[in-house]
Amino acid sequence: MIAAVIATTLTGFTIVINRIINSRLAQRIGIFQSTLYNYITGLFVSVLFAVFSRETIALNGLEFGNVPFWAYLGGFIGVITIVLSSYLTPRISALYLTLLLFIGQLFTGIIIDYFNSGEFSWPKLIGGIFVLTGLSYNLFVDYRKEQETAKVQ
Repeated sequence: MIAAVIATTLTGFTIVINRIINSRLAQRIGIFQSTLYNYITGLFVSVLFAVFSRETIALNGLEFGNVPFWAYLGGFIGVITIVLSSYLTPRISALYLTLLLFIGQLFTGIIIDYFNSGEFSWPKLIGGIFVLTGLSYNLFVDYRKEQETAKVQ
């Protein structure tokens, strides 16, 4: 159990560090070039893990004609996510960006589950709406504080 908590914490830490590095690199060399470096680095690390993991992949029985079209959009959606993350990181707080990514992943997962298996999760939807409502309220409170601070100065 403790190993899972440590692994989860380290994963969250590396995600935030990755966003910061991508954002700074995007400011220096451009947003699409930094996204390309992100993908090249990810590919290299993934290949290393694949080589040393000793796992085998069985592709027999897989017919590419039977794969739905949207399944091929993962790379495109990944590029969009990295570009938006690199753009937004210096503009909003890490907490808000993390919550936005979480909400996006949650609602995207709900949509994919619905189209893939026909299942719809009301608890996930309600939870996502609660998180979105809380984020919206917190943004509103922060905006009001900024307005009051600006009036005082």
